[in-house]
Amino acid sequence: MAEKTLKVLVVSAEREVWNGDAHQIMARTTEGEIGILPGHEPFLGVLAPCAVEVFAVDGNREVVAVDGGFISVEPGRHVSVLSEFAKLGHEITLEEAEKELYKAREELESAANEGFTNRDPELEVRYERASAQVRAARRHQEITG
Repeated sequence: MAEKTLKVLVVSAEREVWNGDAHQIMARTTEGEIGILPGHEPFLGVLAPCAVEVFAVDGNREVVAVDGGFISVEPGRHVSVLSEFAKLGHEITLEEAEKELYKAREELESAANEGFTNRDPELEVRYERASAQVRAARRHQEITG
């Protein structure tokens, strides 16, 4: 008999962000969007900065901002989302995330306008992280109304 749920673990470099049972997960990899259901084939993918959605068995949808990382589906029903940075949508203040995204975008554009050919990797990480947080916060607001 096929399993009807997934065992999901979302971990950042700092903490376990979410752990529980789910019916489905949606994420964006560097190859495109992926949906994972129970019975999914083993899989290892590189995550793009995105808002991962976890459809929990209790009926809630958890939205998690990640700044990249990996998603793996192990034989059986175990799914792991591993990212240096991960934060739940309800933990994010949309206004603060938008301000950080705006600030990082301005700094990137300023560097480009000044002719810098070597981009600052830390600034790019800030931009991608802020972008993921904005997407997650907006998605969380859409879901919760």
